[in-house]
Amino acid sequence: MQTKKYFVQDIRAGQQIDDTFMVIRARQAQARNGPYWQLTLQDRTGEIQARVWNPLSRQFQDIPQEQLVRIRASSQVFGDQLQLNIDDMHFIDQDQADPGLFLPVSCTPPEELHQNLILFLQQNVSYPGWKKLVKKILTREEIKEPLLKAPAAKSIHHAYMGGLLEHTLSVCRICNQICDLYPDLDRDILLCAAALHDLGKTMEILPGASRDYSHQGKLLGHIFLGLDMINPFLDKAKELDEDLIMHFKHIIISHHGELEFGSPKRPKTREAFVLHFADNLDAKIKTLDQALAGGDESEESAGTWSDYQRSLGRFVFQPARTPRPPESPREQGGKKEGQCLLPLKE
Repeated sequence: MQTKKYFVQDIRAGQQIDDTFMVIRARQAQARNGPYWQLTLQDRTGEIQARVWNPLSRQFQDIPQEQLVRIRASSQVFGDQLQLNIDDMHFIDQDQADPGLFLPVSCTPPEELHQNLILFLQQNVSYPGWKKLVKKILTREEIKEPLLKAPAAKSIHHAYMGGLLEHTLSVCRICNQICDLYPDLDRDILLCAAALHDLGKTMEILPGASRDYSHQGKLLGHIFLGLDMINPFLDKAKELDEDLIMHFKHIIISHHGELEFGSPKRPKTREAFVLHFADNLDAKIKTLDQALAGGDESEESAGTWSDYQRSLGRFVFQPARTPRPPESPREQGGKKEGQCLLPLKE
């Protein structure tokens, strides 16, 4: 089993690298002294550019996407960008390495996120019909396994293994807090819809480094795919009457908010509006955190701007923070671990 010593985030100019990486992109080009390969390599911490020069480049007729490669290389800065010049390279079989070393993954293990989601729903959903439905769906093995690996998006937010579960749990928590502010909301149906609103992404986005869209994803989309997965369970849910089921389906199919954003219907109930805004809020905050280098709250980062964010149509700013009073020892002991962010690139 291959292990790793050098991760992308730790590589600096002037190092000699002997390690395993995953090929994300490969393109053959021509230089004055012959053909060469332009590679983008990845591990779980990020991506780095690499070059395979002539004559070594001639040994490879093809370099497949998601191929694991063992390389010996030197790191250097070229054109203000760090890259690896590869002196030796050979292919590694996928079963010789832990995929978690090469694919970005949530900081909380996906299995733990799944358990936390089940526990949260069992503690906060009261009506037996909804409680049984959501547990049956999320614990069904053919649903659970792809859910553990699924990203929440291809590139914009939570685009890593476990990302869909992380996003789903956050949306559920936001909805639960909003129900405390507005007690007339139907908490049970809202939390169940929040837990299942993006289930179709397990079929829409392919697992692996490419995070490409499947044929089903391109043709049908995750909203339709998700309802198609849920419908067989709804058909057997004898404790849920037709009006509840109709409302539940409406909350899910309208969660994108507007027709131009892929929503078959616009929200028309309070619960549907809440899920739409909670979903959008979590996605936007995650996007901002990633844009601002992981949400660094240090004084040194105050007053800095992000790169241009295409998904937001703007640059975003890291302002100075209001000073916080010193925490008591009791508060420090009970402080929750902050959300971890991964270095992601579009």
